[in-house]
Amino acid sequence: MTTVAVLGTGLMGAPMARNLLAADFTVRVWNRTEEKARALARDGAEPAATPAAAAADAAVVVTMLSDAEATLAAMRPPDGALARLPAGAVWAQMGTLGLEGTEACAALAAEHGAAFVDAPVLGTKQPAEQGALVVLASGPDEARDAVAPVFDAVGARTLWVGEAGAGTRLKLVANTWVLALVEGLAESFALAERFGLDPQAFLDAIAGGPLDSSYAKLKGGAMMAREFPPAFPLRLAAKDARLIVDAGRTTGLELALVQAVAVQFAAGVERGHGDEDLAATFATLLGD
Repeated sequence: MTTVAVLGTGLMGAPMARNLLAADFTVRVWNRTEEKARALARDGAEPAATPAAAAADAAVVVTMLSDAEATLAAMRPPDGALARLPAGAVWAQMGTLGLEGTEACAALAAEHGAAFVDAPVLGTKQPAEQGALVVLASGPDEARDAVAPVFDAVGARTLWVGEAGAGTRLKLVANTWVLALVEGLAESFALAERFGLDPQAFLDAIAGGPLDSSYAKLKGGAMMAREFPPAFPLRLAAKDARLIVDAGRTTGLELALVQAVAVQFAAGVERGHGDEDLAATFATLLGD
């Protein structure tokens, strides 16, 4: 069986590893918090003490870590995966790292002669569990055959968008919309409550029309219940907002809306909502 190494077995990486196991891959796993990797042993995964050990004999190494610093550390020799990644293997970078982080990963891969595929995903915890992510893949044509079965196991659809780096750019575009939608929904709900209205009335008003959104219904339900189990933690959403702002500036754009969202999400993290879902920005608005 083909061996895949999964580096990062948190909210997204763990269900991705399980879906790879279900697709009959041999899966080695590593995580900075060892318990999270060891927990996957009951599913059939092989926990590894270091990223290098996880990558030995792997055809594909998947990184799904929280930021560029953690990802680069997991790949750099002597303990990183590139120390033992076999010739011809592919590094599939599937986290959200931003432009600079992705460029640094591509440079590190090139330095060690590894094929690099930039493939962040659209979707959060539930789509990851269901194998229903959308993979925004970019990289060399010759790497596609190696990663295609991996992407098929973790996602419902793979969209190839060009050379490495294009996937990250599209992910930042998509997250611009997601973050703006959630903050806009939170502010709509907060205003409705201050007006003495049931926020559900807003969802009813847009239902079935061009403004309707299943994502708004999902996050709106969490806001009305004041329950925010993390599908996309607020601290990671705040990180992504900063990445979008920085990326916009490289093109000469000052993205005023995302800058405001970044400030609001950072305030939510400071108030202790960082490990809750990004819908908890609603609690920040209300002063909770």
